[in-house]
Amino acid sequence: MCSVYVQADPIQYEARTRSIRINNVLTTIRLENLFWDVLAEIAAREGKTTNQMIATLHQELCGLREAIPNFTSFLRVCCLRYLSLPRLDDDAKAQALLRTSLVADPATNLRH
Repeated sequence: MCSVYVQADPIQYEARTRSIRINNVLTTIRLENLFWDVLAEIAAREGKTTNQMIATLHQELCGLREAIPNFTSFLRVCCLRYLSLPRLDDDAKAQALLRTSLVADPATNLRH
């Protein structure tokens, strides 16, 4: 069982530092590459860049909390929460889209 984890590509757990502008303040965030990849995926789904997504998360968190003791840890938790969401594979997504389009326009004439 542990081989699934220990055989991970070392580049995934190598940390990388990025400079990000949050509220017109330039700051650096250091995360492992795998977390950067997940944040990029989240951002893409939201139609934003990774930096825009991080700035949005920071802004929304500041709206809920007075202080943010460890924003980097918060980002890691965001990634894990995102990865724990139920996912549909591509075939299931295509089928759901087809069902939605058929229901949305019942007048569509389908011929076999």
